Amino acid sequence: MRWFGFGFNAFGQIYVREKLLKGEYSDAAEDVKVSSPTELCSQLDCCVRNECQTQASWSRRASLHLNSDSCVCLAGFDSSESCNARPVTRSRGCKDVLISESFLTLAFSDRIESWDLQKQEETPSWSMEIKPHPESSGPCVTLPLAPGGYIAPLPPLYRPLSPHLRAKRLALSSEHAVLLGASGAVYTWGLGSHGQLGHGDLASEEKPRIVEALWGMPMSHVATGGWHSVSISDGGDLYVWGWNESGQLGLPSRGLRKALQQQSSQQEDASTSPAEESKEGEKHEEVFISIQAFPALLDVTPPCEIRTVSCGCRHTAAVTTKGDLYTWGWGDYGQLGQQNLLSSDEPQRVEFFREQQMHVTDVVCGAWNTFAAVVEEEVACS
Repeated sequence: MRWFGFGFNAFGQIYVREKLLKGEYSDAAEDVKVSSPTELCSQLDCCVRNECQTQASWSRRASLHLNSDSCVCLAGFDSSESCNARPVTRSRGCKDVLISESFLTLAFSDRIESWDLQKQEETPSWSMEIKPHPESSGPCVTLPLAPGGYIAPLPPLYRPLSPHLRAKRLALSSEHAVLLGASGAVYTWGLGSHGQLGHGDLASEEKPRIVEALWGMPMSHVATGGWHSVSISDGGDLYVWGWNESGQLGLPSRGLRKALQQQSSQQEDASTSPAEESKEGEKHEEVFISIQAFPALLDVTPPCEIRTVSCGCRHTAAVTTKGDLYTWGWGDYGQLGQQNLLSSDEPQRVEFFREQQMHVTDVVCGAWNTFAAVVEEEVACS
């Protein structure tokens, strides 16, 4: 397995150049905006070349190498050291990892620990002893879930959840949460000002509330962006809801279309006559969506089944069962991997991986960047 990254790289989350190695912020365009998929590097080469799990926040990336001597490597901003990727000493034997701007959470077979990234402390800010899974060496739950609750990005780090929810997976943004229950039901709570809770209104919810529009359609995966949410059905259909200001839902965005039209008009001669403009305007009136308060089925062309999905602050990336990666939404930092800095309100396949005969197996979005795991096509088919 190999990991590639693209998008925001000001702190060396994707690759490191001389200025970043000195621990300095880089404002050079080629350092900050990586628009073409670039293979990740690490002091522990195995962290990005073998079986690996990756998590990302706005300024950092955490890579967990999974073997008998598993460990975590951090890349990106650090208040005390250079930006180069480096192993986390206390992570030996780690089975799962979660990273936010403030905390690094490590799950072991017998405990969970959260470390404050802004401080150099000898003990974790929070910890919990857990019972190992009876059939595996790993923990019983997947972060950010923890026994009886979940780990939040900010204090209080541990927050309880009702056992009646039977939580299977949890996706967290800074202001809202999407929970997948064991039955395939979806629950949301938190801020609802952009329709990101999927209840048909803009109200907030203090406690988990079932998304009734998805009732009867079992879901297999959920993810959250800054102000939008997505889920995958058991059949591989993708449902989206919330804010669509940058096209992050894959639905027509008025603001994005206007911006693209302005860019296009600046590059072309204004040779169209008023009569021709009038005829063009009569062709059809497209319906634009700013906020989608109910889950909507997103059509990806050509038709395909979605295997997994991840969300950045204002962009979305999805992997199909055939190993293709599609991206859409805000692209100002190259986080769509289309080898440009354009945004899009339509899912577009990242052709780089197909051209390199690579099969995408997983995708993880940071706030302004994207990371994809790939294998060679012959390996994927064997």
